[in-house]
Amino acid sequence: MRKPRPPSLFLAWLPIIAMAGALSIGYGRFGLRIEAMLLVSAAVSTGVALFCGHSWEAILQSIVDRFARALPAVLVLIAVGAVIGSWIVGGTIPLLVSYGLQIIEPQSIFLTAFIASSVVSLCTGTSWGSAGTIGVAMMGVAINLDVPLAPVAGAVVSGAYFGDKISPLSDTTNFAPAVCGTTLYPHIRHLLYTTVPGFVLSAIVFAVYGMMHHATDTDVASPRVIETLAQLDQIFRLNPILLLPPALVLFGAIRGLPALPLMLGGSVLGVINAILLQGVPLRHALNAMFDGANLAMFAGPNSPEIYAPEIGKLIERGGMIGMMPTVLLILCAFAFASPLTLSGALGRVLETLVKSVRTVFGLISATITTTLLVVATTADGKLALLIPGELFQDAYRRHGLHLKNLSRTVEDAGTIIEPLIPWTSAGLFMAMTLGVPTLEYLPWAVLCYTGILFALLYAATGFGIAKAEGEPALKKLKTEKLKS
Repeated sequence: MRKPRPPSLFLAWLPIIAMAGALSIGYGRFGLRIEAMLLVSAAVSTGVALFCGHSWEAILQSIVDRFARALPAVLVLIAVGAVIGSWIVGGTIPLLVSYGLQIIEPQSIFLTAFIASSVVSLCTGTSWGSAGTIGVAMMGVAINLDVPLAPVAGAVVSGAYFGDKISPLSDTTNFAPAVCGTTLYPHIRHLLYTTVPGFVLSAIVFAVYGMMHHATDTDVASPRVIETLAQLDQIFRLNPILLLPPALVLFGAIRGLPALPLMLGGSVLGVINAILLQGVPLRHALNAMFDGANLAMFAGPNSPEIYAPEIGKLIERGGMIGMMPTVLLILCAFAFASPLTLSGALGRVLETLVKSVRTVFGLISATITTTLLVVATTADGKLALLIPGELFQDAYRRHGLHLKNLSRTVEDAGTIIEPLIPWTSAGLFMAMTLGVPTLEYLPWAVLCYTGILFALLYAATGFGIAKAEGEPALKKLKTEKLKS
């Protein structure tokens, strides 16, 4: 058996170009399934690995190893499906929707969804937990207020990733400085340069859009809201004790308990509420965990004809099985990414980017490009932090820059960009959980892409770029000019 050899630059770029073409033409132009386009790209990636001397067994093992590393996140994804189904049948999510419909005005739903998701994610450090709890409730409110769903989903995603980016409890917030050679709290303080302006800009966008939407559509929601509240009261026994499951899940997340048992425990509490408080038979309550909730569990097979369509959209969702298409898409993405990494193609492309750097602006731009390339080709948010974090450390040192610039940049281009890419686990989770396709909520997830814009702005001006000794670059430059 011949020894594997590194790919040429042409071969290294070939799978990436194939994926870009398949997704942009096949998915973007003709609407073909992403899974099929990823498998076409995977065939090219596998062909390159085989041509470079890697065996089929090694390629298959690389796919297995990558999925094994992602398995904890996949299990959490499935558990969130159980949480949503059990919390609906148990009355928790209908209660949150009922409160929201009574409190939130149509013009404020966008800003409220953004701030509420931000608070939950900041307190818990989990974007998925925020979207799967308060995010689902906000989408239910939006459906019944008859407002556009894509902006609300974008607001939820923006808020969910605000906390995921800067909360000390977030795994990515701890992981980024660790792999970039810096420490947690300097990293978080440096993140504020790009995150706070993005937060303010997002809040302005959602507030202004809410006022514009209210000005053009003032009274449509009122009859719908009245009918929905009446039907929720008819279907469920709503009382504050139903808030116990989310309260315990949020408390456990703040205390740093593992996500998987926490989510499963929350779903069990939802099943208990369904049996004891809603009078749902055990069989239906368990079915809600696995298959998702449906109206027939409450009022018989004719119930969908009795209630308004909005009630069906609110109740008939969730369940572990509902997350299986997402798991399939993750497998297809890994089938492309694993041979790409195994063959050395991705590493060859990234080395070319690093060698082209000459200026600070070029260095920040190359870091952003590399991070985007890694997260898009590997569908792995952790690798998008790890690979650039290890690859660029020497380059930042050579330019006299503090490594917290590197950790901030990989978070700006990795952590919060991942939910905007349809085939990543984060993008799939948000689309499935919120019921809005990734590319539809993408323009409204303002916080998720403003980080890159501010990072490039600071790189061009020198503001907020810390030197190795800790001085902001612009301040030092002004001091030197005054002395001269």
